Amino acid sequence: MIEVNHLTKSFDDKVVLDDISGIFEQGRTNLIIGASGSGKSVILKNIVGLFEPDSGEILYNGRDFINANRDVKTDIRREIGMLFQGGALFDSMNVEQNVKFPLDVLTKMPEAEKLERVNTVLSRVKLENTNKKMPSEISGGMQKRVGIARAIVNNSKYLFCDEPNSGLDPRTSIKIDQLLAEITDEYQITTVIVTHDMNSVMEIGEYVLFISDSKKLWEGTSGDIMHSGVQELDEFVFANKMMRQAKERSSF
Repeated sequence: MIEVNHLTKSFDDKVVLDDISGIFEQGRTNLIIGASGSGKSVILKNIVGLFEPDSGEILYNGRDFINANRDVKTDIRREIGMLFQGGALFDSMNVEQNVKFPLDVLTKMPEAEKLERVNTVLSRVKLENTNKKMPSEISGGMQKRVGIARAIVNNSKYLFCDEPNSGLDPRTSIKIDQLLAEITDEYQITTVIVTHDMNSVMEIGEYVLFISDSKKLWEGTSGDIMHSGVQELDEFVFANKMMRQAKERSSF
């Protein structure tokens, strides 16, 4: 579980996060949603330590990440897996090398054990026998699945995904959503997904945190979102639906 309490962050004189709180529980898909520029990606970067908040508290299973000493922060970072927007695979490495990279950097695991672990997670994301393929030789959806395999190869306790469906067609997006939900439940990971895709929200949003203009305006489940009573959220849902329909029409 990750607890975020009263998180505040400014850049120069602009407040980007204004007293944000939320609880991201283990074993469920936790989504942070909002329009571009709302602050949702900044929350993610604060939680994983890429930014330091001006004030507030971030707890990883009770461990104070912001004020932790170097050793504790290192331990927490070893438990984190990241799925970046666009996949962020190394172009010069094949699939096997990309997935194995965290094990090479973070562990002293014997090579045979590393390869066994790589093959296990590749099998889990249905990419058997792709070990020697280069990123340029596989589809965008397959690249995202390689990214997921890399994120969980080190038995991650926390999985962070930044716009995992960016650049994917609707059908592939659904498959990625389903895979993330399955892995979250199967491995009992604390998964936090930043997205503006309402289809993802409705499909896998077990906990949804809505950000608008740097503030948290709503939190709840996907089942409650259509009855939120929050005007900004209603407008976001409607605009997202119109954009989705336009994208689907253009794909034909």
